[in-house]
Amino acid sequence: MNLSNFEFERHSNPVDMIEFVAAANDWTFERSGEHEIAMTVEGHWTDYHVSFSWMEDCEALHIASAFDIKVPDARVTEVMRLLSHVNGQVLMGHFDLWQQESVVIFRQSLLLAGGAEPTNQQVEVLLSNALDSCEAYFQAFQFVVWSGMDARSAIEAVMFETRGEA
Repeated sequence: MNLSNFEFERHSNPVDMIEFVAAANDWTFERSGEHEIAMTVEGHWTDYHVSFSWMEDCEALHIASAFDIKVPDARVTEVMRLLSHVNGQVLMGHFDLWQQESVVIFRQSLLLAGGAEPTNQQVEVLLSNALDSCEAYFQAFQFVVWSGMDARSAIEAVMFETRGEA
């Protein structure tokens, strides 16, 4: 298979679109560099620290959303088991343990190869998917880290289906 090497000139920085969407939604954000923007987004269970990074070498817009849960050394193995269960259920993106900071993060990328520009809808869906995933599994990570629950029990506790109305 012969892949051609084409050079495309990008007319804008994809992080500029993130800034536009954040400003339009009145979100507080900080531009930590030309290729990065960070914000804190309020969730139902906790606040999420969200950062977007433009990775020019692979033409990808990367989102990372971190929880405010420090994973103690004694719970790392069980958190890794939980990551395996959770990632098997997540359709887009994945959870990871950022060992440098001992925190759980959700990561996903939007490929923009060939000079493609992100739309505000793509940015909103990228952020929405990250936050929905974090909200869906936050309590499972909390159960494993703070309550000492095993991974299987924690995932079962948060994934039960509610029927009817109270």
